[in-house]
Formats: sequence, C-alpha cells, structure tokens
Amino acid sequence: MTQQSGATTRRRLGRRGVTTAIVAGIAATGLILTGCSAPEDGDTAADFDFTGKDVGAMEEWGVGDTFKATEPVEFSMFYRDHEAYPMQEDWPFLTALEENQNVTFDVEASPRVGYEDARSAAIASGDAPEIITIAYPGQETPFVAGGALLPVSDFVQYMPNYQDKIEKWGLEADIDAVLRKDDGKYYLLPGVSEIVVPQYSYVVRKDIWEELGLSLEPETFDEFAEDLQKVKKAYPDKFVISDQASDPDPMGGALNFAAPNFGTQAGWGLSAGTGAWWTGDEFVYAGATDEYRELLEYYHGLVEDGVLDPASVTQTDDEAKARFYNGDSFVITGNDQFVASSVTSFKEVGNTEAEAALIRVPAGPAGDKLASGGRLDGLPGLMISAKAAEQEHFKALLQFIDWLYYSDSGLEFAKWGVEGLTFERDGDTRVFTADWDRAKDLLNPGATKILNVDGGFANGAFMSAEGGTEELRTSMMLPETKDFVSSMLTKEQFATAPAAPLTELENEQAGLQKTALLDVVRAATAAFITGDRSLDEWDDYVAELEAAGMTDYIDTINGAQQRQAEALADAGSKKD
Repeated sequence: MTQQSGATTRRRLGRRGVTTAIVAGIAATGLILTGCSAPEDGDTAADFDFTGKDVGAMEEWGVGDTFKATEPVEFSMFYRDHEAYPMQEDWPFLTALEENQNVTFDVEASPRVGYEDARSAAIASGDAPEIITIAYPGQETPFVAGGALLPVSDFVQYMPNYQDKIEKWGLEADIDAVLRKDDGKYYLLPGVSEIVVPQYSYVVRKDIWEELGLSLEPETFDEFAEDLQKVKKAYPDKFVISDQASDPDPMGGALNFAAPNFGTQAGWGLSAGTGAWWTGDEFVYAGATDEYRELLEYYHGLVEDGVLDPASVTQTDDEAKARFYNGDSFVITGNDQFVASSVTSFKEVGNTEAEAALIRVPAGPAGDKLASGGRLDGLPGLMISAKAAEQEHFKALLQFIDWLYYSDSGLEFAKWGVEGLTFERDGDTRVFTADWDRAKDLLNPGATKILNVDGGFANGAFMSAEGGTEELRTSMMLPETKDFVSSMLTKEQFATAPAAPLTELENEQAGLQKTALLDVVRAATAAFITGDRSLDEWDDYVAELEAAGMTDYIDTINGAQQRQAEALADAGSKKD
C-alpha cells in the first residue's frame, strides 16, 4: 500500500499482530483541545497519585537500571515513518523490546513528508498517542495552552537517567532558555547531547593541499584566503571554490559555519532561527550588523580575487558537485558523509587521483567561535500526550522513556542494536558483526544489512541525539570525522540566547516580518558577494530592512524576552 503525504497508518506491533487503518492527517495547528488528568495548577509531581497507574512499573528505578516491565505493557506511539527505512513489524528493535523489556507498541505512523501536519492534527484532536516522536523545541508551543500535552517537567523526578544527564552535562540553563514556558513548566522532553557535534565545513581536495603544502587546519580565515590564492596561482584557469547549498539561502552552508567566527549569524543559521542575534544584553537583527557586513566583505574579496565562483550564490547542488568531482574546482561546502561518498563519485568521472578532506573551520575577527546550541536546541526530542497520565501503565511509560532515550544502556541499544546480533565488543570498542553496518560499506564493507533499514536501530524516532554521550555520538564516526569534531570542539561556543516566546498575535505578525526581512537579506547577500551591488550601498540596504519592519520585529522579540524573564522570575519566587 502506498502512503499519501499527510496520511497516518495505524499498526499494532508485537504479540497481538498487525492491524491497519488509514486516517486523515489534517494540519490543525491552531485547534487545541483540553483533557488532562496530570497535576492541577499549583501541584507538583510529588502530589501525583500513581495508584492504579503503576501497572508494569518497576518497584526500584534508578540511574543505570535496565527497564523491564513487570508484566506485558503496550504503549501507543505517533511515529515518523522515514521513506529511507520504512517501519517493519519484524524489526529486531521491536522484537528485542518485546522479549527483553516486555514492551510492545500500538503505532500510528505518518510519512516523513507531511509528518508535522499529521502530528499537529493528532495532538489537536485530543486523542494523540501517548508517545509523540520527533518534535523539535518550539513545536510544542501551540498545544500548551489547551492542555493537550503532558507538562513533563512535573514528572522528571521519576526519570533519574534524564535528570542525571541534565545535571552532569550542565543543561539546566539551556532548558530554561529553550523549553520552559511562562508557567515555569516545559512540555517537551529534549534530545540531549554531551557534546556539540559540528558537521559542516569546507571540503577540500586533500591531494591538491598536500601537493602545495597547505594546512587542513588554517588558523584564521585570512590564512585560509592566502591558501586559496596559492591554489589559484597553481591552477589559474580554475575557480578554487565553486560552492553548493545555496537554495534558498545564497551560500547558506558556508555562511552558516563561517558566521560565528565573524560574530554574527548567517545562511542556514539566519533563516532557520528568528534572525535575532543575542548580544548579551538584547537582540539585534543579525543581517543588519557590522559583523554581517564584514562577513560579506570577506566573501566578496574572494570573488574579486578570482578565487570564489560567483555562480556559487545561485547554482544547484548538482552543478557544484559536478565541478568539484570533475576537477574544475577544489573546494566545496560539505560534511563527513560528503567526504565518504566522494570516493565513489571521483571514480565515476575518472578522477582517480582525487581525495577529499574536511578542514577545520578557521577563526575570524570575532575569535575562534562556534554557534550557540547543539546540545539541546536543534535536536529532536519527544512529547507525551496528556492522556498518558490517565493510563494504568503511566509510571511504566515514564520509566521506559527514561531508559530508552536517556540511559546509557538504552541509548546504546537504540543506536548499536543487540550485542551478539548486530555488534560484538573488542575490549572497549564495539564492532559490527559480519552482516551489519551503519550504512552500506561505511564501517563494515560487504555487510548485507543496514541498522536502520533492516533493524530499526540508529533511528531518530527512537534515539536521543544520535546517542547522547560523547562516546556514543562518536562511536560510528570514521577516524577522520572524529579528528574533525575534536578539532572543532576547541572552539569557544556562544552562550544560548534567552527565550523570547511570542503570543499568538505577535507570532502571526512576526512571521510575516521575518519572511519579508529574509527576502531582503537573501537578495542583498547574493548581490554584495558577487559585486552586483556595491558594499558602499550598505546603509541603503539597512534602510530596506527598516522598511520591511526590522525595528518593530526586533522590538517585539526583545519585549517577549523581557516578558518571559519576568514570568520565569515570578514562577521561581512562587516555587521558593
């Protein structure tokens, strides 16, 4: 059966077999129904009565314990079904949970394309499944006021593994900034990571860099520009950089990883967020700052020097990749997966001597910096339906989630699978068994089974932040990727900006303003880099942003931040 975008499929997975029915997935973000037997206003989880709601729960539950329900339990789940690894009822992940944890699922599945709309419809209906997978911070906000979601912060005292990691990894401030609402509670259990895992940088032709004696870890962007000039001198008929990732943000990938080192936000980082840059005292619009101008001046200089292909701001990814693989350029934005796949791509075009490598992102005028976040915000978490608190297995549900998504053993199981089936141990190192690999020919060439496709493991819906701990997050990385991540983690990370949640009316107006501002920024960014517009016109550009509502937009965000800070302070004083 072919699933339509937005449709959800109901499956009961486990000992009861499989039944299927199709229900419509309708976008209903604004429709919120109530219905919750969680603690009333002013109560805490300490007051919650689990009498009759502890079926299957373990009597003793602490950090490091492995969950196994004391009797069979079935949890309902809203599941994002990825087209690259569609759910199979006989996945070893599911059978292992049934055998070892006494847990099965009644699954309502929606295809990845259209998932957010289908999830919104399910929550708004008031009858969403208990576990709601793949939710990013902020996506819970429309459903908080109506009581459709469980205020999970009231129950984290029953989740010792979660609390342990939040405390050990110092994520309390991130929770306050990213998740906590003005009632002092939060409604989304986040994916959490011990470390930031930077992924993108420039991919360079390693063989050319070695030929010319250039460093894969240039100290500064100015030093990197000098290296690019050396490549240009050796290959004067080539553009050194012909970049990808420009739809819809011109050079969105490169500007995103470069911008923090210039003290600003750009590219993907600008468009994915609010565009508001936290200075430590207030928000400003990143695209109008002197730091943003300095970033564009740098890249315009590369165009002027003949180093950067001006087509980079508009060309398709396929066009940029073809130039890189054919040897018509030597630098492109990418990640470790791009580096791994380049081996085959070079061979396909007969460029057999070519070799690719990620460089460490250099320091810039603002220092050696990383963008804020990445250990909680920007990672997928999960929500719990308010109706879960009415179920006889509610306490067991909290323990199971705490084990699978936050314990060391649960995280290992979700990522690596079952010891003896998918992996073995060689001392402290995990190695795949003969049949299994993370991706085809990635770590175990010749393996016939892929973890997520054939096993249900390494699946974002069941795995908090790709493994959570530093050891697990890096355990499936190629050696060169580990080296890149290690080198990037010596950078200083910007502090997470405080929360600035908007009201419904503010959000509607701000959304229109954000779109209008991005249109101006994208057009001007491309033109300034290529030289189609002189940077002498910077003041005119800022005036265009003003005309698009920039001042009102930023004032709204700053007002929301101040309002939230006061509300959290009031909530804290009442709690004390």
